[in-house]
Amino acid sequence: MRFKGTPSGNTLAALRRMAYNTGMCGRFTLRAPGGVVAERFAVFDVPPFTARYNIAPSQPVAVVRLAPGEHKPRRESVWLRWGLIPAWAKDPAIGNRLINARAETAAEKPAFRAALRQRRCLLPADGFYEWRRTDKGKQPYFVRMRDDRVFAFAGLWESWQRPDHSSIESCTLLTTGPNDLIRPIHTRMPVILGPDAYEPWLDPAEQRESLSALLVPYPPDAMTAEPVDTWVNNPANDGPKCIEPQRDLFE
Repeated sequence: MRFKGTPSGNTLAALRRMAYNTGMCGRFTLRAPGGVVAERFAVFDVPPFTARYNIAPSQPVAVVRLAPGEHKPRRESVWLRWGLIPAWAKDPAIGNRLINARAETAAEKPAFRAALRQRRCLLPADGFYEWRRTDKGKQPYFVRMRDDRVFAFAGLWESWQRPDHSSIESCTLLTTGPNDLIRPIHTRMPVILGPDAYEPWLDPAEQRESLSALLVPYPPDAMTAEPVDTWVNNPANDGPKCIEPQRDLFE
């Protein structure tokens, strides 16, 4: 699946590598089948997809949100482009720089504040990658729940209109400071929401003061992290090899 207006070729590869070369949270996995996602997030229209081991910026990602424009709130699952394009943007390429929103400042940032008020979403995932600086370069780590269950990143979404009135729907994920597990690896981590937080996060009636308590580091005891092969560094690589432990670090 590919969106019109998405960069291609060498430009796209460079933009995806940005997540690896900077302090962003920029790769994750969704290996679970659609039926598991549907049950976990109480949606009935999950689009078909295959297991993905190296989801990167600018790619389509599965998102759960309240269906826009409906009188009775209803959750839906849709594909959105990862990299938020604000409604006021003149060039959709700005989305390539807006794959993350800092939870501490999103309410003040022009790119995110409207979406934080009215267009919040969940990004289903079952793991993500962070890179740790070492003397030999950057070592990727795969982070997941200890029971390997599907969880949700806190996200925001927007709709941007082209001159021909067609639209691109896009999203970003929120980040916060690291918990004790992530701190030795990276200075930031995605905001992970527990199931009890799904409803208030999606509800536009809930506003900044009540949401701030949700935008905190996830409890580290429920998570695990292990080094994996640098094969995952290339966003063109996908498959189970991405999450294979790097055994030579322990030999």
